[in-house]
Amino acid sequence: MNDYAVVARGLTKRFGDFTAVDHVDIHVRRGEIFGLLGPNGAGKTTTIRMMLGLLPPSSGTVQLLDMPVTERPREIRSRIGYMAQAFILYDDLTVLQNLRFYGRAYGLRNDVLRTRIEQALERTDLQGRGHVHTKDLSGGWRQRLALNAAILHRPELVFLDEPTAGVDPISRRTFWDLLYRLVAEGITVFVTTHYMDEAEHCHRLALMRRGRVIASGSPQAIKREKMRGWVLEIASQDPGKAVKVLRQAAESGALPLEEVTTYGPLVHVTGRGLQKQKEAIAATLRESDVPWSNIAVAEPSLEDVFIECMRS
Repeated sequence: MNDYAVVARGLTKRFGDFTAVDHVDIHVRRGEIFGLLGPNGAGKTTTIRMMLGLLPPSSGTVQLLDMPVTERPREIRSRIGYMAQAFILYDDLTVLQNLRFYGRAYGLRNDVLRTRIEQALERTDLQGRGHVHTKDLSGGWRQRLALNAAILHRPELVFLDEPTAGVDPISRRTFWDLLYRLVAEGITVFVTTHYMDEAEHCHRLALMRRGRVIASGSPQAIKREKMRGWVLEIASQDPGKAVKVLRQAAESGALPLEEVTTYGPLVHVTGRGLQKQKEAIAATLRESDVPWSNIAVAEPSLEDVFIECMRS
């Protein structure tokens, strides 16, 4: 057994003249959360579907858990889980009935099935909701139920495609706490997302754009590699006005800034050689009566890195 749960080499998918995924190489270590990050249409779902054997690649190879996907699909399916963007839950069935249905589909029976369901309900705080119809659950609870259904058979590797799309921030945070608990139990997690804050929680990432991987590594390594010293963080009592003034200065050519955005209550300015521009930026803010208290070099956020990678 090697150290990788997923090994994809040269993975490519063409639909006629359109290349949806273009020679993607991805290696996912056992026992980690690996994130595939990219905007809608980047090729994330197509990549997952090829990895699962649901879509034949135009070229390239995929191994899951040391097994070629194309040669041993049945054996692989018994050892992996998959939660699609639109995971099918039966609204007219209760929570327990949904779990029994998926458990039996995975071959679980009798005492084993009952034990797994009890553990699933406890893991996700769904105790007491077993007899609630799925249609009456909120988005966050439906999400937990879908995850339980996907991992009821205790897979070694689970694929989650945009699992928190359309879910409120609190439910998203709770869901990620669950993912860390799965990893602690020895399950490898492969997740796609377009939420930058979620990507920060991954052990390693691959950033996709137009079907290609444009950066990979841990979130910290990607930040260092792509944008060391490229971000100034400005604390201002009026961040909206600060953004407007600095953007105007950048558009006029008065300041060599590439991007000016709000980052919570702060303002992030990105560009090359910003350390030398601190005084010029401060002067521009003073001239426009923009109140500020501090300007300092900061670690870029993944959103900063992502925007720069998209531009590049």
